Amino acid sequence: MIFGMVISGCGQKEMDEKAFTIDLINEEFPEAKQEVLETFGAIAQSIKDGDIDKLISYHAYGPKFTEFKGGALRNGGVANEEHERNVFGSVTEVIKFDAKDLQIAVYGDVANLTFHSDFHLMFGEDLAIVNDQITLLFVKTSDGWKMVHEHHSPLAVE
Repeated sequence: MIFGMVISGCGQKEMDEKAFTIDLINEEFPEAKQEVLETFGAIAQSIKDGDIDKLISYHAYGPKFTEFKGGALRNGGVANEEHERNVFGSVTEVIKFDAKDLQIAVYGDVANLTFHSDFHLMFGEDLAIVNDQITLLFVKTSDGWKMVHEHHSPLAVE
């Protein structure tokens, strides 16, 4: 009888965990979604303002941070920060910073933001147009939503 109760208890725990997982997948989390959207807007504003330290503050750099960019091998936080400081620190003007087909999916304290970029950035006299598929993975921290992964791939179809 005790064995049956233990087995029954384990089965209930597994069912509860499955229900919890399904809730995380299906729940919309509208307040968290709005927070992530506002964080993304603040990231964009930091780029437009040329405030690189502010931009960097939206990253959770550490041993788990990863980035994929343009088909190159994965890099980590040190390489990402260096790249962001070099590239966005060299932008002299943001002509256009559109995120098309923006989607935010929140799973509790984790959020996935995807979009197609249409960025027109000036580097002195040179215009760079960035049309990529971008994924930003966020984790909610005590300091707000922070990026823990970025993925940038060229957009093949516009």
